[in-house]
Amino acid sequence: MQNKQDTTPHQAPQPLVSFIITYHEQPTVMLKKCVESITRLSLRPIEREIIIVDDGSAVSPLSDLSSCIDDIVYLRKANGGVSTARNMGLKMASGTFIQFIDADDMLITNVYEHCLDIVRYGSLDMVMFGFSHSADAPIDYKDGDVMSGSDLMRTQNIHGACWSYIFRRSIVGDLRFTPGISYGEDEEFTPQLILRATSAVCTTARAYYYRQHEASAIGTTTAAAIQHRLDDNRRVICRLRQLLGTLPPAERLALQRRVAQLSMDYIYNTIVLTRNRNELEQRIEGLRSEGLFPLPDRNYTVKYTWFRRLANSVNGRAALMITLPLMKREE
Repeated sequence: MQNKQDTTPHQAPQPLVSFIITYHEQPTVMLKKCVESITRLSLRPIEREIIIVDDGSAVSPLSDLSSCIDDIVYLRKANGGVSTARNMGLKMASGTFIQFIDADDMLITNVYEHCLDIVRYGSLDMVMFGFSHSADAPIDYKDGDVMSGSDLMRTQNIHGACWSYIFRRSIVGDLRFTPGISYGEDEEFTPQLILRATSAVCTTARAYYYRQHEASAIGTTTAAAIQHRLDDNRRVICRLRQLLGTLPPAERLALQRRVAQLSMDYIYNTIVLTRNRNELEQRIEGLRSEGLFPLPDRNYTVKYTWFRRLANSVNGRAALMITLPLMKREE
């Protein structure tokens, strides 16, 4: 008689973290460094899953990844934008936790280890961390208090980029990125995900290397790209506002804060990217028609309070049109 253990199909252990890398035409040397920043982590091969979703690049990067081919799962799809690529990664991921990474960025390995330690020993749904424009970041950080996602978003500023946190896969449910949004698609996804977290923590550890270069979506500054970016930003804000009536009070207050701050950012970007007063007033009227303007009378932060008071008046907006581009130029 065969032992029962011999007839039971072998099941591979569940990875601790699925790393979802979205790729489209980036230099393969960057993609390789991205993968290597993951393989250098203290995670054993069975504890990690590295999924590369190629969003229809003209040439597959696989020939340049021979040294790490055994460490990755490579998925190729027709070009549909980063939202569809991330959604495919979510569908395929099997890890307990998920970390998104853009192919031209990388993890700052020794700092990210701290985030992994919180995940390993903290039993949390979400760990939010900082980023650096340098591949080196100081190993100097402070962790905040553990709180629910709604409390976190109601009392603190968040960074909307989906690569700025690691999260438990089970809280995602049916939440997905909206296809067709090229700019700020994660600004819609992130606050909804945070609201699903029962336990979350923010750490000041700068664990992610965000590479700035002209080829990135945010670095494209043609007139058409600017209009597209602003239109997508408004679309995201409006979609989030539509959710407010479906939420319980605590979550609604948290999302109201985020919507107001995104509206402030939208007005700011209109000024510094277009430097056109007529464009600003037209977009202000668009916000007004959606019930998003005037900006809510809340003292969320000193910056928000200062900006709200100026943006809500004609003379204040005239002052912002002069001062903001000058301040941007000095950064």
